[in-house]
Amino acid sequence: MFVSLLRRRTTVSAHCDLPCGVYDPAQARIEAESVKAIIEKYHANEDPAFRTRAIVIKEQRSNLVKEHLWVLWTDYFKPPHFEKYPQLHTLFNEATKLAGAAGTKGGLDVKVADDLLARIAEIDKIFWETKQA
Repeated sequence: MFVSLLRRRTTVSAHCDLPCGVYDPAQARIEAESVKAIIEKYHANEDPAFRTRAIVIKEQRSNLVKEHLWVLWTDYFKPPHFEKYPQLHTLFNEATKLAGAAGTKGGLDVKVADDLLARIAEIDKIFWETKQA
């Protein structure tokens, strides 16, 4: 009797409707835009207290960029995406490094922030192509 209760009756398959419905590279882009704006404000202001606050906030926002990118990289994108877009691993690796200690988190270069935004834009383009499929 118990065996019949535990026996599988129906095979179910589902698409990841919740994760696919909530992930979006826009979160990383918005934080990266904040990082760039903070860097620009830092360079436009000589006040040491302001600059210290700007650095702290920039580092926090850079870390958020990395976290949003990591979630997309590890949770949203699946092997078929990486097969179709072989550059994805490189894009994510470069983007997270640009947001990291050797990038916007540890530096104050507007060009690095622009490069980060460019990588995120490439990831965003691929992301939306995968949503069309």
